[in-house]
Amino acid sequence: MSGPFHNKRVLLGVSGSIAAYKAADLASKLTQGGAEVDVLMTYSATRFVTPLTFRSITHRPVLTDLFDPDSPEAIEHVALAQAAHILVVAPATAHMLAKLALGLADDPISVTALATGAPLLIAPAMDANMWEHPAVRQNVNTLEERGAVIVGPGEGRLASGLTGWGRLAETPELLGRIAQTLGANGDLRGRSVVVSAGGTQEPLDPVRVLTNRSSGKMGYAIAEAARDRGADVTLVTAPAALEAPTGMRVERTETAEQMRSAVLNAACSADAIVMAAAVADYRPAEASGEKMKKETMTDLSIALERTEDIIAAVPDGIVKVAFAAESTGLLENARAKLHSKGADLVAANDITLPGAGFGSDENKVWLVDESGDTELPLMAKYDVAMAILDRVAALLDAHRPIEN
Repeated sequence: MSGPFHNKRVLLGVSGSIAAYKAADLASKLTQGGAEVDVLMTYSATRFVTPLTFRSITHRPVLTDLFDPDSPEAIEHVALAQAAHILVVAPATAHMLAKLALGLADDPISVTALATGAPLLIAPAMDANMWEHPAVRQNVNTLEERGAVIVGPGEGRLASGLTGWGRLAETPELLGRIAQTLGANGDLRGRSVVVSAGGTQEPLDPVRVLTNRSSGKMGYAIAEAARDRGADVTLVTAPAALEAPTGMRVERTETAEQMRSAVLNAACSADAIVMAAAVADYRPAEASGEKMKKETMTDLSIALERTEDIIAAVPDGIVKVAFAAESTGLLENARAKLHSKGADLVAANDITLPGAGFGSDENKVWLVDESGDTELPLMAKYDVAMAILDRVAALLDAHRPIEN
């Protein structure tokens, strides 16, 4: 098992909101990711979702009452607080925000918040008018000033029937922000990393494009892994059927020229760049402004022109990682790209290998640099990303140490 939650101790505080049902999905995803999740519930939360639900998901006891003499968890809550890597309160009601801001301690969540030294991440959920109330805003500001991470709320239809700000952040956003918070002090802390992803699209007409089979999964995994190691990440993505990662800047592009402009602009303040995108080598020399009709496309010929290289144009002084997706001559082509692109490292993958081609969740790469090449086993793309970033971190430490 891999990922940012593997072997992490997560305390999940659930307070009394109708959105408490969403916390069950969050607990499930964290557990599936390898975290040991201990759920803390207020009495009002148990009126919306039963403790048995969370116990069935996490396979661990649920703390609901600090004063139950028959509950060992009630006695050991301080130990839980000390062992935790993070305390997540989701959903956090207006009442819970007030207690956390004032330092009150009369339920499992508020007591644990005072007892733990772990980072605190809070996901508010309430009616829109409550969220906008000056008292609530002041409490949120107080918590942020103390270092708490506030996620959401989102905008949409609320339980009251109103539409506005107050919805609990969705599970993918919460998972991303939890991962980011857990890795805030990682070995890429203070570094700026630019990652490109996806396959660019070059228009033939307003309907048709020339593109490739890149899913963007490898680039997205690298961006998430860099975020999870503390980096300030900019993801420059071509169109991809993937949910945008949270905790980073995401710039959407379509063509090779748009991606080139976005990457070079982001690279001006970057420490490292990883070009995982499959950028078109050619584009139509002239795109039609109107849809080409089938009746007029008999024996159609399309004149193509070269696109400009991106990574070779990135200024020197930045750690540069290129990708080489090949069907033949893998290592030879990777070594040639290492020099022609001015790269520090090339991640080369054989697209003909079963389970490691476009669109798969796993990849098998060779890491090629001036010292030679290293073959990695077939593994999850997040693990491949971590292996690449191990090299990036070492290169940064060797050439651009962070000033304390």
